[in-house]
Amino acid sequence: MKRVFLIVLDSVGIGAMEDAAEFGDAGTNTLRSASKGSCFHMPNMEKMGLFNIDGIDWREGTDRPAALYGRMREASKGKDTTIGHWEIAGVISKSPLPVYPEGFPKEILEPFCQMTGRGVLCNRPYSGTEVIKAYGDEHVRTGDLIVYTSADSVFQIAAHEDVVPVETLYEYCRMARELLRGPHSVGRVIARPFSGENGNYQRTSGRHDYSLEPPADTMLDMIQKAGKEVIGVGKIKDIFAGRGITSYVYTKGNTEGIARIRDYLDQDFEGLCFINLVDYDMLYGHRNDIEGYAKALAEFDDALPGILAKLGEEDLLMITADHGCDPGYTVSTDHSREYTPLLVYGKGIEPGNLGTRETFADIGATVLKVLGISGNIAGESVL
Repeated sequence: MKRVFLIVLDSVGIGAMEDAAEFGDAGTNTLRSASKGSCFHMPNMEKMGLFNIDGIDWREGTDRPAALYGRMREASKGKDTTIGHWEIAGVISKSPLPVYPEGFPKEILEPFCQMTGRGVLCNRPYSGTEVIKAYGDEHVRTGDLIVYTSADSVFQIAAHEDVVPVETLYEYCRMARELLRGPHSVGRVIARPFSGENGNYQRTSGRHDYSLEPPADTMLDMIQKAGKEVIGVGKIKDIFAGRGITSYVYTKGNTEGIARIRDYLDQDFEGLCFINLVDYDMLYGHRNDIEGYAKALAEFDDALPGILAKLGEEDLLMITADHGCDPGYTVSTDHSREYTPLLVYGKGIEPGNLGTRETFADIGATVLKVLGISGNIAGESVL
C-alpha cells in the first residue's frame, strides 16, 4: 500500500531567486536568517541533506546524506501561499493574483457593504494583530467590519465575536468570495474573528479561508479520480477550495500538525497525506521573529526521527516549502521570492543531489509517479 507524506514547511525559503529584486526581495534568505536564532538546530534534516542543497553555502553539509535533496525554483509569477501550493500540485500560474497596496476599490466595497448591511473600516494593508488594536474599538462601537489586505492576494475581514457571530462572519466571507471574481479574483478571502476588550484584543482560533479554485486539475484531483485518498492536514483543504480532498483535519499550529502526521502514519490508506505547517509564516516570518522561527524549525527537526521510524517499506516522505518569509529582512514583513528546499526520503530511494529544479510542479509529478497515476500536469518526476 503506497503512501506519500508531503510536508510543506510554510515559508521556509532558502535564498533569493534570480528575479527576487523585481518583487522587492533581493538578498532574502529565510533559513539563513532563522539559523541566527539561539535555539536553531536541525541535525536530522542536516543528515537528510538539507545543507547540501545548491546555494546553501553558509553552512557545511554532510558527507553521507540520507535523502534526495534539491533546490526548487518557482515558475509561477508570485510568492504567495495559494500560487505556491498550486504549483506544487502541478499548476503553474503565468499571471500573479491581484494585490491591493492602496486598498480595495469602490466597485468591490460598495456592493459588499450593501450585501452585509455594514460599513467598512481600514481598507488598506495592515498587520493582522495591529489592525484589531487600531480599529477594534471603532468596530465594537459601530459594528462596521474591519477589512484589510497585505502584500498577498487576500481580502481579510476581522470582526469581534460578540459583535458579529462567527457563523455570520463566515457568511460575509462567502459573499465577498462571490464578489471577488474576474480581475479581482484574489487568492483568498479570510475570516479573522477576535475577542477581548479595549487594549487586549486577541485573534481567536476561528480563522477560515475561502480560496479561489485552481484554474486546472491538480495532482489532488487526479489522485481522487483514481480512487485513492487525499488527506489534507492544516490549511490544505482551504488552499484548494476543497477540490480533490477526500478527508481533512484543521490544526491550530505546528505542534498539532506534527501530531496529526504521526496519527496518519499509523493508519492504512493508499494515496497522499498533504500537510501544511503554518507557524513559520504566520507567527514568525511575518513578525520578524528570528528566535520564534528558529525554535519552530527545531521542534519539527526534533520530531523527524519519530516520523521516519513510522514510514513503511513503500512510503515516501517529501519535505518542501511554498515561498519565503525572511524573519531577518527588516525592509518588509511580507513573503519573499525565494528558492525552496526539497528532501525526498524512502527506504528504496538512493540518496543524491537533484540540483536546481525548474518548477515546484516536479513535486506533483513525482507524487503521481509514485502512486502509479498518469495525469497531465506540469513538472517532471524527480525519481
